[in-house]
Amino acid sequence: MILYSYRRCPYAMRARMALKYAGIEVEHREIELRNKPQSMLLASPKGTVPVLCMDGLVLDQSLDIMHWAISQSDPDGWGSADDAIAQAWIAKNDGPFKVLLDQYKYPNRFPELDQAPVLQEVLQIMLLPMEQSLQATQYLMGDTMTWVDVAIFPFIRQLSMVDANKFEQLPITAIKKWLAQHLDSELFHSVMHKHPVWRD
Repeated sequence: MILYSYRRCPYAMRARMALKYAGIEVEHREIELRNKPQSMLLASPKGTVPVLCMDGLVLDQSLDIMHWAISQSDPDGWGSADDAIAQAWIAKNDGPFKVLLDQYKYPNRFPELDQAPVLQEVLQIMLLPMEQSLQATQYLMGDTMTWVDVAIFPFIRQLSMVDANKFEQLPITAIKKWLAQHLDSELFHSVMHKHPVWRD
């Protein structure tokens, strides 16, 4: 099995975490975004990571890779999440929150936008609902971690890194605790090793 990946990409990150959790060994091919390998583009012409290639099957959506990995091995019950609630969280994260995150992270791409209102919108759309949920339970779907936490974590990590001081000032103590737990986890550290760029 071959996984085309990019270390800092949140989509690739959540796929790597699920594969590692499930104990699935892959050949890691770290790509260069400006010079994507032809072998990856032949497997998945859309040219985004992650791409998992295995025995004639290609999975090029991070959530598909996560679900496939968990279907192979799920020792801690990540797949036990209520599907309707899980999909609502993912729709919020991968939809409006990701749009706002890009606007906040890349102000040079959106010179017409002020970062302060964008961050306030992030707070209302994503962070406050998460905070409310995490104040009630340790994880987004209850008292045990599920694939939903892992799918959303890399994007919250990315948000926290844009302006660490501003993030620290936000009234989201439960999210900060949840984020720190993921950042300190052996699973996260195990998928963040630096790999040399793969060349065809």
